[in-house]
Amino acid sequence: MPAFLLPDLGEGLTEAEIVTWHVQTGDTVAVDQPIVEVETAKAVVEVPVPFAGRVTALHGQPGDVVAVGEPLLTVDTAETGSVLVGYGTSSGHHRRHRATRSSGDTGIPPRNGRPPVASPLIRQLARNAGLDLTTIRGSGRGGLITRQDVDAAISARQAEPAAVPEPAPAVPPAGGVIRIPIRGPRKSVADKLSRSRREIPEATVWVDVDATEMLRLRAALNADESAPKISLLALLSRFTILALSRHPELNARIEGDEIVMGPSVHLGVAAQTDRGLMVPVVRDAQAHTLEQLAVAVAERTRRARDGTLGPAELTGGTFTVNNYGVFGVDGSAAIINHPEAAILGIGRIIQRPWVVDGQVVPRHMTELTLAFDHRVCDGGTAGGFLRFIADCVEFPANVLRHL
Repeated sequence: MPAFLLPDLGEGLTEAEIVTWHVQTGDTVAVDQPIVEVETAKAVVEVPVPFAGRVTALHGQPGDVVAVGEPLLTVDTAETGSVLVGYGTSSGHHRRHRATRSSGDTGIPPRNGRPPVASPLIRQLARNAGLDLTTIRGSGRGGLITRQDVDAAISARQAEPAAVPEPAPAVPPAGGVIRIPIRGPRKSVADKLSRSRREIPEATVWVDVDATEMLRLRAALNADESAPKISLLALLSRFTILALSRHPELNARIEGDEIVMGPSVHLGVAAQTDRGLMVPVVRDAQAHTLEQLAVAVAERTRRARDGTLGPAELTGGTFTVNNYGVFGVDGSAAIINHPEAAILGIGRIIQRPWVVDGQVVPRHMTELTLAFDHRVCDGGTAGGFLRFIADCVEFPANVLRHL
């Protein structure tokens, strides 16, 4: 009876924690049926079984951590011999299955109309993006659909928040001590932030900004009830993308003794969830219209809170924006999302007295903060970048000059 081993989930992940079993001992499973939900350091992933049969054993309980290559469950395949592809199976079963193929077989045939896919992560990414795998042409051997194929399909059709507050800390019983393991996404974030503080010589600049006109613009844009809603974060993201086109040093990373700047803005959007801080990424954000960007930002942050983002959707960012104003604070010296070069934050928007044309009047004020890697640029560049965004917030009609 073959054991189904935890497959390689990509992104260099070496283990996963069992969250929920979808099957029990004695259940009958079909090829490609989701059998368990596991949590990696990046996301919650639903793992499908690659063969059919009766479950004879579950190798682990919710909360257990399983390494890649270790057994998840054992299935009695009896005479079915029905295997989707050769991932996640014990070597003995894999050899027996391959021996039954004809010499002209590609080694990864589609079954029951399903396209060949070598990893559960690929199916998870496609499901999350609402893609039908039968419409994607695989570039791998024998038509194998790879993650690059799914990413390309997502980019080709890409048209497309208030964060959830942290849960209240646990109150220890009288005289007792609570120990909470740091693992899963929280450990991934902790490791990344610690590395950022160790490796990046970080500097911070900030500016008070009159956001009154930006609020009026948003209200005007959202007057059409049938159109996608434009959030303040979407507007700030659009201003940021324009600023990065003028100051590409901040859309960069350090590799050894080189500053690496790419042609695309893969925009990270910090989102607080009940599983910790997540930074979903909108790829090629510079190619999005404002409406598309608003939809993409809202969709990514919603799925981050739902825990349905795949690992590939939480990595690869080149610049991050953070709306910490939702927590009721004015400013924050944010930690740069390693290996990026900068992070922009916006604080709460509140009415304050402000001087306009020599008169003190109430205006909707906010604070913009930029933390940047001092190796990629100096204060003049960082200040110019932040001032450009501040001008966009204060005089959004002038943005038309730069589109």
